[in-house]
Amino acid sequence: MNNRLKVLRAERDWSQAHLAELLGVSRQTVNALETGRYDPSLPLAFKIARVFGQPIESIFSEQETDG
Repeated sequence: MNNRLKVLRAERDWSQAHLAELLGVSRQTVNALETGRYDPSLPLAFKIARVFGQPIESIFSEQETDG
């Protein structure tokens, strides 16, 4: 799943640690989300959307697949 977390975080000048604190997760989880190594649970995706004040669809998108 693609996401805009790194861009949204950078626009606010937040560290990964600060975002992690706001979300109640570890900094390593934020890093894994930003690098696409981890897809969030639905509750976490909703929490991320609330923190950034944006709909989930504007933050997360499906990866394009060759087909």
